[in-house]
Amino acid sequence: MQTETSTRDRIVVAAARLLQRQGYVGTGIKQIATESQATLGSIYHFFPGGKEAVAVAAIRYSDQEFAALLREALDGEDDPAEAVLSCTRQLAAGLRESGWIDGCPVTAAALETLGADSEIQQACADALNGWEGLVRDKLLRCGFPAGEARELATTVISAVEGAEVTAQVNRSEEPLLAVGRQLARLVRSYGIGAPRAAVDEERSPHA
Repeated sequence: MQTETSTRDRIVVAAARLLQRQGYVGTGIKQIATESQATLGSIYHFFPGGKEAVAVAAIRYSDQEFAALLREALDGEDDPAEAVLSCTRQLAAGLRESGWIDGCPVTAAALETLGADSEIQQACADALNGWEGLVRDKLLRCGFPAGEARELATTVISAVEGAEVTAQVNRSEEPLLAVGRQLARLVRSYGIGAPRAAVDEERSPHA
């Protein structure tokens, strides 16, 4: 079972990297097999649905990978504006280090399968909604009203995803950094700062 698990994991990770670099259309099942050092038989064993099934698993893997980065950035700063800025800086640095090829596989797959009522579109929607949820929850913890937190979260994720594509096209960090600065300014414009728990701790005589 250990071997089966590791083989499946290799297939999913390889597919995620290929989707990230060349999109869903440009990625073939044979290439996934080669990159993951797995046989075609192994791929169809784990993913009877073929390429689309592998892609769905890869998107869900990438979803969790970005969610971890986003969660770390959000939890690493008490100030929500600084947290958003930290996230865009990390994304910009990672994109630069990859030579501008490791973009967002979720965005790539979503754009290539628009109009299709497929599991891929659902996996992409789940990812985007989940990321928005992480930002929204951070803003709620900081005291933002629910409506504003929801709309700001949608704005943050939509702007960051668009900036990542623009950064890739221009081979420059600046689109992500500029969006980070402007989003931070937008968040600060509400005049709400650190999470309630942090504020309470500062006010506590025992802090």
